[in-house]
Amino acid sequence: MITKNKKSASLFDALLPITVLLTLLAMAVYFFGDDSSSGPNQIGLILCGGIACLIGLKNGYSRKEIEDGIVKGVSLTLGAILILLAVGSLIGTWLLAGTVPTMIYFGLQIIDPQYFYVSCAILCALVALCIGSSWTVAATIGVALMGVSSGLGASAPITAGAIISGAYFGDKLSPLSDTTNLAAAVSGTELFAHIKNMLWSTVPSFFLALSVFFFLGLNNVEPVSNNQVNQLMTSLENEFYISGLLLFPLIVTLLLAMKKIPAFPAIGIGALVGAACAIIFQQELILNYATEGLSALEANIMVIWQVMFAGVSLNTGNEAVDDLLSGGGMASMLNTIWLIISAMVFGSIMETVGLLQRVVESLFHLTKKAGSLISTTIVTAFGINCISADQYIAIVMTGRMYKDTYKERELAPENLSRALEDGGTVTSALIPWNTCGAYMQSVLLVNPLEYAVFCFFNWLSPLIGISCAFAGFKVKRLFVGVNDSNRKLAKESLDK
Repeated sequence: MITKNKKSASLFDALLPITVLLTLLAMAVYFFGDDSSSGPNQIGLILCGGIACLIGLKNGYSRKEIEDGIVKGVSLTLGAILILLAVGSLIGTWLLAGTVPTMIYFGLQIIDPQYFYVSCAILCALVALCIGSSWTVAATIGVALMGVSSGLGASAPITAGAIISGAYFGDKLSPLSDTTNLAAAVSGTELFAHIKNMLWSTVPSFFLALSVFFFLGLNNVEPVSNNQVNQLMTSLENEFYISGLLLFPLIVTLLLAMKKIPAFPAIGIGALVGAACAIIFQQELILNYATEGLSALEANIMVIWQVMFAGVSLNTGNEAVDDLLSGGGMASMLNTIWLIISAMVFGSIMETVGLLQRVVESLFHLTKKAGSLISTTIVTAFGINCISADQYIAIVMTGRMYKDTYKERELAPENLSRALEDGGTVTSALIPWNTCGAYMQSVLLVNPLEYAVFCFFNWLSPLIGISCAFAGFKVKRLFVGVNDSNRKLAKESLDK
């Protein structure tokens, strides 16, 4: 709400920081390429946050109000930051324990290269449906599949696209998912009514994506000789103890997720279980990795400690194995955390000084009919994903802005909740500076600018949602078949 001392932001005010940001991000890619998220994007976000701050001061907002908005916005990401740090440790201990090498070893044996991409999507979808977390799927199954991809000579960006497509499909339809519950709550929809209504845009999108991944696998994955696969498997056996027992950390983590244990403690426990397995099964590797002159106890303590904060750095003499199985550690996540904080500074200022609200208000004149309203909702959620850099903000803010409009147009809340998921949930991983895009890059080690084009489900879901809206397909209306007098009573009851 604008007070007497504050001026409403003009559309020029609102679009100026966004225009400058898009220009700077494009320049960052031009000058720095894949390294644009390692500092250049952060500088662009901070500079544009400064521009938004100056506009806010011009319009009457105090420095204290803006600072409080930044603190509030950044604090919303602390949960994601803690999860990122835990994931870094988990990847490090699972590499050392042999959990990831074991998954790669078995994956090389059972997955046909020609069906690799479609298998990735289906496997990630099933696991995400069971546990309700695309992030956990990417950090566990996804990391192993990226390793299998390297062993099979498959494309890393296409593999990442298949992993993300499957993970977000399962996440979106899982009653355990936080975003699914959030979209239903914000729109005022019963959870399972929301999930049932999402099937109309989600299932066709996923089957179309699977079809594309199937044909990409047939045409883009070169047949790998048994000699190549056997050579890699032999290298894994030489460096690690390989056993089905080493899947125990994965099973523990997935069970904790299914039990609705929050992601941070679940992943943290998974990292500690991985550390325990490393001590039990990989003593030779730990002693080779430790500094000379240490006792066995000291070596175990030092190596586990180091792997949790700095990750694994193998030096086996086999460059392919070293590249495949080195990484992880909390330190590997610091650049991602820097990007998230910078993005949230920009998004928080934009929201605090009313620039984000002004952009959305300019779209209201486009919402004359049900189809245009639902489509505008999807576009708005995607836009807020880009500006605020957080899918939760995109879902909550878009839902609050359009909820009353849906009631006025006598559209069922299921339409709003589906639009929030189509535009807010699934598109978040496509944006490099969004918390989800930054997370996926840090875990899968592929730049969003490379994998985004292959996240077919994440693009098709909003596009099919928009198509259904304009076609009037499965657009649910309130008070169907109710006469005028009863409709009035029903609307009054709904408003209460």
